[in-house]
This record gives sequence, C-alpha cells and structure tokens, in this order.
Amino acid sequence: MALFGNLFLSVGAMKAGTTWLYAMLSRHPELHFSPEKEIHYFYHRYVNDNQLSSIRRLKEARNRYLLRFDPDKANIDQVRRNLRWINSYLDSPVDDFWYRNLFQMQNRQRVACDFSNLNAHLPAEVWPKIAEKCDTLKVLYTMRDPVKRLWSHTKFHLQVSNQLDNLNTWGPKEYAAFLRLPHIWDNAEYGVVLRRLKSALPSDSLKIIFYEDIHKDQAKALAGIEDFLGVANHSYPDALLKMRFTESVNHEMPDFFPDLIAADVARIKTEVEEEGHKIPDSWL
Repeated sequence: MALFGNLFLSVGAMKAGTTWLYAMLSRHPELHFSPEKEIHYFYHRYVNDNQLSSIRRLKEARNRYLLRFDPDKANIDQVRRNLRWINSYLDSPVDDFWYRNLFQMQNRQRVACDFSNLNAHLPAEVWPKIAEKCDTLKVLYTMRDPVKRLWSHTKFHLQVSNQLDNLNTWGPKEYAAFLRLPHIWDNAEYGVVLRRLKSALPSDSLKIIFYEDIHKDQAKALAGIEDFLGVANHSYPDALLKMRFTESVNHEMPDFFPDLIAADVARIKTEVEEEGHKIPDSWL
C-alpha cells in the first residue's frame, strides 16, 4: 500500500455544499473521516507552512474537542477515540507520516477522506506529488451560483468573525472592497481552479459537480460520488438528507450586491462553460 492508500479529497469552494456532503458521506461504512473536517495539510506543506503551526493546532484541539463535551451526556468511547486522534493531531513533525496517521481506518473502511477548500488553490505541479503517494487519488470540486455563494460566504465570514453589524452598515464601496480580499475572491474563480485541476489530474481522478444539482436530486448525487470513489451505494435516512449545516445568518442580499460583481460573474460563467460544463439554469 502507498503511504496515503486510497485518498479522497473534496476541494469544493466554500459555501458550496461541502459540509452537507461531509455529513452524508461520513455515514458510509467504506469511507473514513478524521474528526476534523478541514485538515489543510497539503496547503500547509506546499503553500503556507504556518497553516498547521503548533499554536493553531493547540487552539483547534482546545476549542473544538477538549472543552466541548458534557461529561453528563458524552459517550466515553467516542471521547476516548477523539483524544487518541488529538494526540496524533498534536504530534510533530507535521509531515506526510503525520498526515497518514490521522486516518486510522478499521473494519470495512477503504478510503481516507479529507475535505479542504484550500486544496483547490494548490499549484498544479503539486498534484502529481500527492498522487504518487496514493494507491488511488480522487478529487471532487463543487461549484455554486457565483452570486449566491459569494453572498453566503460574506455572511458566514462576518458571522464567525463577530462582524455581523457590517451587514447593515456597509454600502457598495465597503462590500466591494471586502469581496476582493484574496481569501474571499479566490474561492469565486471557478475557471482558474478548473484549469489548474484539469491540467494536473487525469480525468478519472477528478469529478466536477454543482451545488444546485446536488440538491435537485440528493440521492442521485451521492450515488454518483460513491461510484466515482468505487464504493457501494449507501442508503441515507430521509431526515438526514433534509438537514442543512453551517447555514449563514438570515439576511437579505442588498439590491446593489450582484452589480458589484456582474462583469466578473459573467466571465466566470463563460470560463466554466469553456471547460465543458453546462451550468445550472438557475445561474442564468
């Protein structure tokens, strides 16, 4: 077995349905997920080596795992598994073996799964380096209506950074400046990401889907991903399929918002189509 074995990387744009996919696919008996949805290891290794610094990992461990369980309600076996994983997560050095050790697959699990939107921004020359350490490498990229995704991303970022008041006080100038921040706008450049992924990965290693198509027929979308990964089709409870995760605060989009990005959105739609993908009717 290669170092990373069978590896599945979801690199979809933020607020394009990746958390919903994570919640569904984590129920699949052949797929293995670490407790942390977004590890960002490859971005750390090849782009920004501060992404998984000791301080960042300590903060994640404290805020997301160590202080969040209620002793009166928690399952002791689950807590024990989480603590074992945290031990691996806090280990050093942060290298390929560190990453491999975050996935301790058991029983029927055959594919290690990692969801990180930052991996969409890896340089093209990095992907063959990852692939050569895998028995199989599968990469999924998800897109959503550019305007709706940018609005959702804006709300989500302001919400998690305790800046929700800006939704009411910002005018066109402030929104336009915010949208052009690299960590916001880079997620909108679907054409750039598609060209980079397609230049670096064979067609059978890359799957492109749309948020709108996922929720038009959820069962079909999940089955398509399972077929792509080479695992059996799984039955997901209807109640689970209807759930939504990490929804942004409910706030109406300003009338001027689409006009701020209209020219770029038209260009991005054209670039997606030029890459051979039919965009959903709702984008038009």
